[in-house]
Amino acid sequence: MVKTITLCLSCNSKIDVEGEPNQEIEKKCPKCNNNIKVSLNNEDLEELEFYPVFEPYEYVKIVKNLESLDKYYWVIQPPLKDDESKLLDYIQKSLIESLDTRLDQIEGDAENFLIDKIDKLLKEHEISIDDNLKDKFLYYTKRKFVGFGKIDPLMGDPYIEDISCDGSEVPVFLYHREYGSLKSNVKFSDEDELSSFVVKLSQKCGKHISIAKPMLDATMPDGSRIQMTLSSEITTKGSTFTIRKFRSDPITPTDLIDYNSMSPELIAYMWIAVENGVNALIAGGTASGKTSVLNAIALFIPRESKIVSIEETREINLSHSNWIPGVSRSGFGEIVGGRLTGEIDLFDLMKAALRQRPEYILVGEIRGKEAYVLFQAMATGHTTYSTVHADSTKSLIHRLEGKPINVPRPMLQSLDIVLLQTNTKRNDKNVRRCKQIIEIVDIDPQTNEVLTNEVFHWNSVDDKFVYMGKSYILERIRIQSDMSKDEMRQEMERRVETLEWMHKNNIREFKDFSKIVSSYTEEPDKFIKTIRENPKYIIEKKEPIPKKEVRVKEAEKIDDKKNKLRKENDKENYKNLNKGKVKKIHGFFSKRKKIK
Repeated sequence: MVKTITLCLSCNSKIDVEGEPNQEIEKKCPKCNNNIKVSLNNEDLEELEFYPVFEPYEYVKIVKNLESLDKYYWVIQPPLKDDESKLLDYIQKSLIESLDTRLDQIEGDAENFLIDKIDKLLKEHEISIDDNLKDKFLYYTKRKFVGFGKIDPLMGDPYIEDISCDGSEVPVFLYHREYGSLKSNVKFSDEDELSSFVVKLSQKCGKHISIAKPMLDATMPDGSRIQMTLSSEITTKGSTFTIRKFRSDPITPTDLIDYNSMSPELIAYMWIAVENGVNALIAGGTASGKTSVLNAIALFIPRESKIVSIEETREINLSHSNWIPGVSRSGFGEIVGGRLTGEIDLFDLMKAALRQRPEYILVGEIRGKEAYVLFQAMATGHTTYSTVHADSTKSLIHRLEGKPINVPRPMLQSLDIVLLQTNTKRNDKNVRRCKQIIEIVDIDPQTNEVLTNEVFHWNSVDDKFVYMGKSYILERIRIQSDMSKDEMRQEMERRVETLEWMHKNNIREFKDFSKIVSSYTEEPDKFIKTIRENPKYIIEKKEPIPKKEVRVKEAEKIDDKKNKLRKENDKENYKNLNKGKVKKIHGFFSKRKKIK
């Protein structure tokens, strides 16, 4: 038997179809009663997953070819008949001619603006269509004018991390969080269509790409990174683009526990380390989750600390108020001294950061001379965190000591912890794991070898994290904090309990997570007692304080009433009002005294 899902041509409703291979089945739509013919000729395909991206217009089906074992990502959208497609093209061309402003600059809802324009065009040309077809036209028009065109479903799918177009007439490839690299059914028909799309993407980013400057790195409106090339000047297949999608909802330690990327014990260890200003580098291969881990552990930075982040593209997202996010930029004009005029790279940002007196410095990725300044910052007392491409401690040390980074071995003593991330497969799905946490203990004065200590190790057989029994970092923090070994052990256990409680209660939004961490830091014993007595306890959100104008008007109203009562010499009423007044505005004017 072959099972598939199709969409109704009229109302876009999902229709489940089941039958024998190569059989043509006629089904009636349960919503609009239209008859739909479906050919079942995919006997070699197994459906792995089906889920909506934007109901009722965009759905995704992931299938596997049982013969070749290839996996495919199919986008299912409202189908259009030939005459409907021609009418839609005519409407969109007429809209382009009639629009005199950019849709992203319209005050209010661009969707309502498009509805009005489409209705007006249909009336002018005396075209009558039903509401279902009008909804389809609005979907495709909004996707083209406001969204991302053909790749709009891919941009809206939260499971997609990378989107790669290698040229026209070639399927767009993507990286799915659970199924890895997949070939999609989205493609650009010719080079003109693809080049036009690349130019449109550059304009959405507020940048310019042309034959004179055919390569562009930019940040998209949603924060995603994009690299584009135009025409066949530098890529022989024609225009290309690669998008590294940005999560609007950053990963938190609760997510890392949920994904089993880290254990609660491992995160509790990092919590204590980050809180006490221990330096760390997160190393791993491409798409191993380095930046996600950096984002997650940065939530343990004390909320009053001053933070400076340095990136080429904004990916770090913190809830701290005392935070300066720095982003590099490309230059323009003539080349002076080997670089374009106005160029500001990571090295420039790193030097500027040291003058801003930060307590914590976060660098998106080190790959050049900025790493030398980073290690100098470590040596001078600044707590630093960054990511780097390396698959082991040995290869990391070679990378740091080699060109172009050139960090002298004695400076490596400033580094305290190395987290090694890996991207691997388990049960036919891609998973990310922290495979090791290594402490840099010292440098042997005789052999000049870097002495390390493994604290945690990921056992790939049973997919569990093992504590190796010894931590020099925790011992150093224990001595500095004047704690006994039992007190340090209890502190670790309390933090593990807090993390497990947050995971159980699904506290994963990064602002809520930061609030819990701050509450624990202020009064650990009280917080632990509270969650033990009330496992479902959630910190209540404080009501926002009204604006100053509102508070002043409230006070004026009360003063008017008070003066009126004074004139009437009604002492009893005045006394009662005075009590009510203090209660009413106590939160706004706490220093205001009662009037006798």
